[in-house]
Amino acid sequence: MRNGAGRTRTLWAGTDSDRRMLAYTIGDDPVWDARLLRWDVLGSLGHVEGLRAARLLSNRERARLRSGLRQALRSVEAGRLRIGREHEDVHTAVEDWLTRRLPGLGERLHTGRSRNDQVACDLRLYLKDTLLALHGSALDLAGELVRFAAHHRAVLWPGYTHQRRAMPSSPALWALAFAEGLLDTADSLPALWATLDRSPLGSAAGYGAPLPLRRETVARALGFAAPEHVVTAVQNGRGKLEAAVLFWCTQLGHELGKLAQDGIMLSADEFGFLIIPKELSTGSSIMPHKRNPDLFELTRARAAALDGDLAAVLHLKSKLSSGYHRDFQLLKEPLFRGLDRTAQMLGMMAQAVPRLEVDRLRARAAMAGDTLATDEVMRRVERGRAFRLAYREVAADLAAGIRLAEPSLAELVARRRATGSLGNLGLPVVRSRMRRARGWAARERRRFAAAMTRLAGRKQGLA
Repeated sequence: MRNGAGRTRTLWAGTDSDRRMLAYTIGDDPVWDARLLRWDVLGSLGHVEGLRAARLLSNRERARLRSGLRQALRSVEAGRLRIGREHEDVHTAVEDWLTRRLPGLGERLHTGRSRNDQVACDLRLYLKDTLLALHGSALDLAGELVRFAAHHRAVLWPGYTHQRRAMPSSPALWALAFAEGLLDTADSLPALWATLDRSPLGSAAGYGAPLPLRRETVARALGFAAPEHVVTAVQNGRGKLEAAVLFWCTQLGHELGKLAQDGIMLSADEFGFLIIPKELSTGSSIMPHKRNPDLFELTRARAAALDGDLAAVLHLKSKLSSGYHRDFQLLKEPLFRGLDRTAQMLGMMAQAVPRLEVDRLRARAAMAGDTLATDEVMRRVERGRAFRLAYREVAADLAAGIRLAEPSLAELVARRRATGSLGNLGLPVVRSRMRRARGWAARERRRFAAAMTRLAGRKQGLA
């Protein structure tokens, strides 16, 4: 992490610092910052627009800086501009690249800006792009679950409470529960987006800068709805935004972990309602008959590890006083790791769900006996019997070994016409929710992409 003179390049006057101390404080930042290179260049392009609006750059200087940064963006995309061993972080890499090509002018790019508001801007741009992708992946998985439900809507199997057979359910009800759960989380993203959609630039190290900065101009250029209003709120919000993002991810993770656990249980020999195809299972090194649901087990494990990523962020940000602290540097690793895990789980489960099969015979056979007890109680209630009396009578019949009548599948379904029940799944309602969610994401993606495309000087979408 040192240049030819044996020193790390920094954006601050710290050249006399102990090398081991520098290595310790820099840590893994260059590794994680590689994700932010593109966004650091785009954020700098937005900053240039603000500097020109504030008359801190001439038109010619603005044009030269903009041209240089657009060239930097192309170099990032081509893999030529990278964070080197000599760079402290992403900001150092970009500014170093620019000043070597525009000496005397590149140094002016940092006017009115701190690495504190710069990294906050990079992260918000990165998170906008990433969360829209995760939102789309969640809807893709929800769509696969809806298709699974539609395909198996004529099949019944037992529902469970306390891990014991309870009442009639179905693969369709099972799958739709997860689809709706994913949609609930997807529908909560706009609230988080409102916080994400505020530009931190112009807050500098947390207290603004004694310059006539045009924060609204920068916000518009970068596609933000507005600037973060109070400059001191930007650094006070560090960790809070990361925690909110990871909390949103954990809500997806909890759906995925439960879906995975059900896949493991319902495909086990003792249940056998679901069939996991061989290509989605692994073998044993010693038992030739074994086919193991590793995909689902590791999804369950990743969902649990995602909770740990959130916990790390919550602990890092807690009990800090106002303003910037170097502790914030360690927020990147759990944030990026959690986002990666969420993307992996969503992608893999969207591949797995369409390949799951249902053993209709085993599912129907499991419906006999006690699973139908509540249906018998309700039949007697409909004939005029008080519920408590009917309940006790059916309980006594079961205790005496009296076999309950087994209604047909059609009768079981016909008795359940309430909204969202076996006989009234409401698939069009769920599909309508999915269309609305996709519509919101498409609008935000267009707005975001349009801003990035303008900054990059291109005709086609960039984000």
